[in-house]
Amino acid sequence: MSAIRLATQPLRSARRFYGTATPTRLAAVSPQTTAAAVQNTATPAISAAALHAGGPLRNDWSREEIQAIFDSPFMDLMYHGAKVHRENFNAREVQQCTLLSIKTGGCTEDCKYCPQSSRYNTVVKAQKMLDTGEVLESAQRAKDAGSTRFCMGAAWRDLAGRKSNFNKILGYVKAIRGMGMEVCCTLGMLNETQAKQLKEAGLTAYNHNLDTSREFYPKIISTRSYDERLETIGNAQDAGISVCSGGIIGLGEQEEDRVGLLHTLSNLPKHPESVPVNALLAVEGTPLEKQEPVSVFDMVRMIATARIIMPQSMVRLSAGRVRFSVAEQAMCFMAGANSIFTGDKLLTTPNNEFTDDQKMFQLLGLVPKPPNFEQGSDNPDQPKYDNGIKIKAEVSA
Repeated sequence: MSAIRLATQPLRSARRFYGTATPTRLAAVSPQTTAAAVQNTATPAISAAALHAGGPLRNDWSREEIQAIFDSPFMDLMYHGAKVHRENFNAREVQQCTLLSIKTGGCTEDCKYCPQSSRYNTVVKAQKMLDTGEVLESAQRAKDAGSTRFCMGAAWRDLAGRKSNFNKILGYVKAIRGMGMEVCCTLGMLNETQAKQLKEAGLTAYNHNLDTSREFYPKIISTRSYDERLETIGNAQDAGISVCSGGIIGLGEQEEDRVGLLHTLSNLPKHPESVPVNALLAVEGTPLEKQEPVSVFDMVRMIATARIIMPQSMVRLSAGRVRFSVAEQAMCFMAGANSIFTGDKLLTTPNNEFTDDQKMFQLLGLVPKPPNFEQGSDNPDQPKYDNGIKIKAEVSA
C-alpha cells in the first residue's frame, strides 16, 4: 500500500463524521456576538484556548477553565494546541512505544471495556505469564523496529500473592533497561514497597489510567475505586517513577466526563509524564460491545486540551488509532500528540502495522523521539508549579 493510499483511504469501519460543535463552541469568550458584530470583524474574538495557551505551568486548573478550553472553536483549539506543543517539544519528534501483554486474560476485575476480564465471554482466554525468553526477544524486536520504550502489561488487579512473578518482572525491567530502552509496566495496583522495588530495578514509567471522570467511573468499574487508582499513581510518583496516566473516550460518557478526567490529571501534584488518549475499541462479549466509535474530532479535542493544560507531558495517541486514516492521525499530531504505540497489537486489541507507521512517518516528516533516561518524579529538574513563570523544555532544532 502506498503512502498516498494510506493518507487518502477511507475507513472501512463505521464512524460518525458529524462535528461536535455546541453553541458555546461557536461563540468565543468575548462579549456575545450580535448581528452587527458579525458584519464588523475588526475586533476578533478571543477563545479560552487562546487565553490559556502559553500561560504558566499549573496544577490548580478549575473545571470551568478546562471546559471553556475544551469548548473553544475547533480550529482555534487545534491551532493553540499546536502552538503550545511547539513551544515545549520538537514537533517532528514522536515517541514510539511497544506494549506487550506478558500475562493475558483471567482478570478478576469487571472493567466493562476489557476483554481480559474473566467475567465476560470473549475470545481472550487466561494464559500463564510469558517466560523470560519470549519477553526479552519481544523487547529486542521492538528496539530493532525503532521503539524507544517497551511496556509490559499484566491482567492483574494487584501484585498480592505474586511474589515469584513480580521478581521475574523486576529481572525483565533490569534486562530491558540494559538494552538502552525506557521501560514501562502496568501491573495493577502498587503499594509503596513494590513501587520502590520497580524504581530500583530501573523502571522508567508506570502506567495506571484513570479511565474517565470520578463521576462516571462507577458505571464502568466497581471492583476498584477511583481513589485506589490515585493512590497507586501517588505511590509510583513518591518512588521517583514517571507516571503514564490517561483515559478512554467512547465509553458512553458525556463531554463533561472527558473534561473531568483532564481536570483530575492536570491537578495531580505532578503532571503525568505521559497522558494516553484512548478511543474505545469495542470488543464482542464485553458490556460495551455495542458502543459507537468516536470521531477523530473528539480525539483532537481531547489531545489539544490536554496539550494546553499539561504542556510538558507527552500526549499519546493510543488505542483506537487503527481506525484513523493517516490524514486523521496527522490532525492529532498537529494538535499536540507526540507519542504512539507501534506493533500490530495493543495487549489484546489490533493496532497499526509497523510498516504502515514507517510510511506515515515518512509522509508526514516525523522522526522517532530519542529515549529519555533522565525523567522521573525524583529528578530535581522536574518542572515547578504555580510560580507564575512559564518553563519551557529544551527544544532541539
